[in-house]
Amino acid sequence: MANASEPGESSPSLRNYAVSAPAAKLASLGLIACASLTGNALLSVLVLRDRSLHRAPYYFLLDLCAADAARALACFPFVMVSVGSGSSWSHGAASCKALAFLAVLFCFHVAFLLFCVSVTRYMAIAHHRFYSKRMTRRTCVAVICMVWTLSVAMALPPVFDVGTYKFIREEEQCTFEHRYVKANDTLGFMLMLAVVVGATHVVYVKMLFFVYDHRKMKPAQLIPAISQNWTFHGPGATGQAAANWIAGFGRGPTPPTLVGIRQASHNPDRRLLVLDEFKTEKRIGKMFYMITLGFFVLWCPYVAACYVRVFLKGGAVPQVYLSAAVWMTFAHAAVNPIIAFAFNKELRLRLRARFPRCLRTQTPMEPYYVI
Repeated sequence: MANASEPGESSPSLRNYAVSAPAAKLASLGLIACASLTGNALLSVLVLRDRSLHRAPYYFLLDLCAADAARALACFPFVMVSVGSGSSWSHGAASCKALAFLAVLFCFHVAFLLFCVSVTRYMAIAHHRFYSKRMTRRTCVAVICMVWTLSVAMALPPVFDVGTYKFIREEEQCTFEHRYVKANDTLGFMLMLAVVVGATHVVYVKMLFFVYDHRKMKPAQLIPAISQNWTFHGPGATGQAAANWIAGFGRGPTPPTLVGIRQASHNPDRRLLVLDEFKTEKRIGKMFYMITLGFFVLWCPYVAACYVRVFLKGGAVPQVYLSAAVWMTFAHAAVNPIIAFAFNKELRLRLRARFPRCLRTQTPMEPYYVI
């Protein structure tokens, strides 16, 4: 009994945790914010300055970088202030609602934008002629405006609902108050997020099956040619038959189609997906799928914790797990530029061309003299 501590006292290990945990959170969040601002600014400047990157997929990537940088500037400083003040909020209810609105807005913006990007990636592979003709700069601006409108429509209603947006002490941020399903209406927002992310992966799976199906070798089918006095034409004709007719060996009317001769009436708007373009579109699609996968991996633990609190009445999530899940969502604001440079060779080449002094390597000096 003499060694037992008083009820108001705490053990030295708990005191050390109480001191070290906020310091680690502040350091990690500051590092995430700096990495987010640096990476997104670098990628945005690269896309804006390089005219060869002024294409549809990079416009979407530019909007994604701008949203992540805005989230790091608008939301992370307030989280750092709340962590430094002992997990408390002292800026008023209106400012907390505004901050929670921005946090939810950026989350749904990423989800809706990645879904639209997945649809455009499928069109670039499966319907490249339509994609190259219709996916212009105005179309990209219209899609981006539509995504922001849908995001505002999803994040705005809880602002007028009393008690939905508030400061969550366990998460140290202003966001949805996830309670039991019969006591709150945030289940619809969680289901919408899950449906959008699931639909995005379905589109990528469909694109993967399309690419695989068109890569399979099919047996050749021989079709006989049509002859009119040695003028072979039709689907089974060859270039030699056309050459025979041009040389004068054929008599009679001009064949409808001579295989091997380029027709004069060529429509310049009709484009086919050649091998180089296919590789480029496939590389860009892989980059955006990895960005989508990164969004899913980093947000999945937090969404799972929210579902636990929604469906299990009185279900308590461990504090260590919840803190790690929240900080993983914060880390998402910094990983997109890293994924973009890692999985897109074109971006790396353009970066080296634009910033040669920063990325060139020094040639080591020879340790001997040439005589």
